[in-house]
Amino acid sequence: MDRIDRELLALLLTDARATYQDLGRRVRLSANTVADRVRRLRKSGVIRGYRAELDLAVLGHGMEMLSDVRLREATDRAVFEQQLADVPQVVGAMRLTGEYDYQLRVVCADAREFETVIDGLKRELGVRELRSRLLLHEVPLRPERILDA
Repeated sequence: MDRIDRELLALLLTDARATYQDLGRRVRLSANTVADRVRRLRKSGVIRGYRAELDLAVLGHGMEMLSDVRLREATDRAVFEQQLADVPQVVGAMRLTGEYDYQLRVVCADAREFETVIDGLKRELGVRELRSRLLLHEVPLRPERILDA
């Protein structure tokens, strides 16, 4: 990966809908050359996909929590991970080392909905303990800065 690939990645992180022509103008290459480079980056796995970023508050899910989860001893982790897909309020999950097994990112309309989610996780998914924190705001860090490291 050279400097131009890094520039293309930074531009795509900022606007994944940019055309090859727009990208080409920014890095001073033809649209065809840019298309070839982007295809190569996708094929190599550097680019995994393109996504829309949702404003969950606008969709009515303005309360966002980070919840550390400890599972019951008999809970199968693979089954737990599969069952998370059935909980629409869980929008992210990471397996952890240390005191807790997972960290979940949970979005809800209000505290009552969050309570319902917690009860369901404990009752149906084998969660023994939850420690949650309300997310006040996310610090806007530029993801493309990793390309400079």
